[in-house]
Amino acid sequence: MSDHPQAPPDHLVINVKHREDPVSLVTEADAFAASRTYGNIVVRGPLFGVAEQRRGERPRWRLLTDMDTGYPQDARDALNSHLWFKAKDKTDDPKERRALLDAVARLETEPVNELTVGDTRYRIVRADEFARTGEGRLEPPRPTDVDTEGWDMTAHTPSTTKGFVVDHAAAVGLTEGLERMGLVPVSYTSERFPPDVLADSQRALRTHPGVVLLPVVFRVMEREEKSWSMASSQQPTPQDARRSLVYCLKTFLPLTEELDEREAAVYALAADAFARRLRPNELNVRGRRFEIARIERMMRVGPAGPEGPRRSDIDEQRPTKIHPTMDEWGNIARDE
Repeated sequence: MSDHPQAPPDHLVINVKHREDPVSLVTEADAFAASRTYGNIVVRGPLFGVAEQRRGERPRWRLLTDMDTGYPQDARDALNSHLWFKAKDKTDDPKERRALLDAVARLETEPVNELTVGDTRYRIVRADEFARTGEGRLEPPRPTDVDTEGWDMTAHTPSTTKGFVVDHAAAVGLTEGLERMGLVPVSYTSERFPPDVLADSQRALRTHPGVVLLPVVFRVMEREEKSWSMASSQQPTPQDARRSLVYCLKTFLPLTEELDEREAAVYALAADAFARRLRPNELNVRGRRFEIARIERMMRVGPAGPEGPRRSDIDEQRPTKIHPTMDEWGNIARDE
């Protein structure tokens, strides 16, 4: 405490607030029970996205993307597109449009992880994806997790991650506060990681000692002999993940695994049976086990805000031109 004789900085504060409303009490009890059953953590690896900080919002940052890409350059490309469309659709001021397009031009040629345009700072940010395990399985959705209904395969629940405010000092419940405290010292330790990855993970404990939990998401996972593999992208609710599993069994697997009609029919029947169950979270078919897993993501935070890409993160893609050239008057070149 001697380093901070007044109030500690926000990135070191975990603000726990006791809530008495019935929903909070049930959610807290649910989280506590889950922590006893699923007490181990399996870290999959990093995810990247884009955050912005507008004037007057410091030290808070707001996520602009779903934090669902595994490579920093994919996030830079998302920022490229965000700024290009902002220049195209969100301003009529030639000076403001030129500033946005100059930033786009940099992103087309440089692996930029932070830039400022006008009153807004943009940053490529990093989080680690992990799941909790226990009793030989990944943690399934909790009864108190927000869910949706129905099997309309065209339905898409709005993202719970886009627009999320990264505010380390924001009030949280007791269980989340304890979870964050438990995650503060977590780093990569497995021998499967190269030495530079392990070193960067240890360094992050010092440079970005704070931890924020992003909104929970859900994935379809397939159980393998000694691990799990992903069978879907991250989804905002368990039901979205269940619909992803039905699509996977009926459409994706028959194509990618070149199943004959008889095998494809077996998977289709299994998908139909799965959809007739009430909130199903697991399925066995042809000796394969699929699970709907609850996925968490932790973002490390330091004095200057969320952590960006680490030197050891895989970053082999190069910047490229994504959109046609636009001038400050909004005219788009059509001949490129």
